[in-house]
Amino acid sequence: MGFVKEFKEFAMRGNVVDMAVGIIIGAAFGKIVSSAVNDVIMPPIGYLIGGVDFTDLRISFKALREGLDPVTINYGVFLQTILDFLIIAVVIFAMIKLINRFKKSEEEKPVEEPAPSKEEVLLTEIRDILKNK
Repeated sequence: MGFVKEFKEFAMRGNVVDMAVGIIIGAAFGKIVSSAVNDVIMPPIGYLIGGVDFTDLRISFKALREGLDPVTINYGVFLQTILDFLIIAVVIFAMIKLINRFKKSEEEKPVEEPAPSKEEVLLTEIRDILKNK
């Protein structure tokens, strides 16, 4: 029973639960970013650059022996992956910047100090009376 108890204590620690929640939210956020890039950002970019697709770019070498497929270096796939990464990075940067702008506007609201309690008011009056005597 000791192992089960130790595992339960480990699994129910705050850090483990927080990490699990973070992973789940991160996966959902990844879907949002992927959809934003694939469905919102890439169509206009594809239209602007004329539908250029780098994935077909490659260097082919003859097969070393007959009956074997030629060796190819698919540098176009690599270039497309880099372009996709850069676009995703820009989108994530823009989203985080937007989120931070909303956070700043919430933080900039002046926080009113709570009114002193009746006891504090009474103690302040007593202090002032004692000072004046």
